[in-house]
Amino acid sequence: MSEEKVSSFWDHLEVLRKVLFRCLIAWLVGAVAAFCFKEVLFGLLFAPSRDDFISYRGLAWLCEKTGWQSLCPGNFEASFINTELTAQFMTHIKVALWAGLVVVSPYLIVQLYGFIAPALYDKEKRHAVPIIIWGILLFILGVLMNYFIIFPFAFRFLFNYVVYAEVLNQISLSSYISNLLMLSLLMGILFEIPIVNYLLAKAGLLSAETLKKYRRHAIVAIAIVAAVITPTGDAVTLMLVTLPIYLLYEASILIVKRTNSKTI
Repeated sequence: MSEEKVSSFWDHLEVLRKVLFRCLIAWLVGAVAAFCFKEVLFGLLFAPSRDDFISYRGLAWLCEKTGWQSLCPGNFEASFINTELTAQFMTHIKVALWAGLVVVSPYLIVQLYGFIAPALYDKEKRHAVPIIIWGILLFILGVLMNYFIIFPFAFRFLFNYVVYAEVLNQISLSSYISNLLMLSLLMGILFEIPIVNYLLAKAGLLSAETLKKYRRHAIVAIAIVAAVITPTGDAVTLMLVTLPIYLLYEASILIVKRTNSKTI
């Protein structure tokens, strides 16, 4: 390796170090800010456990207008417990780190893209920006889908489910927060399926006919993936997770078909 190449390698490494350092500082600032707004942060996280959550009120309104009283969510009151001395403080730190990462994620993406962009051709840059924007939007959509639909109704069903009348449901703090955060992250990642399929189609590795041919196999695979990633493991949550992923698969067929037609 020539001296010029070695110098260039270390220059790039130094630039990467500065980018990662700026990202780390931004993350810590976001985490500290989130840590200071404890009431607001945990008010949002525990909103699905309250009877006046917007999704429950929306379903109650729909039942009232349509007369489908069997679907009416009714009233419920969730209770939580903490059995570990440090659990509440450590949960506060964990949630603050997650929230800080979410808040500063646009800045992190811009920094990382700025490091990669010089190595891209102009055509690749034109495609990269829309892909990044759509990737962010789809991830946010997946998180919102979980927050407003999947997790609330799964939580409500499981909290009200009893095997014996004398057994009271008291959910631990760590169980509630861990399930909510993990399922939100997984749904955000799964909502990137159209982006992945678009990139494969753009590279000529995937066609709409292939997706249609293996649709039945995909349904089974989606159900298995949903069962694996669903932390609660119940049928209601499994259905709520499987349905949007399948709809994304169908949307991917349309996206890949359009992409194939443009590349011909």
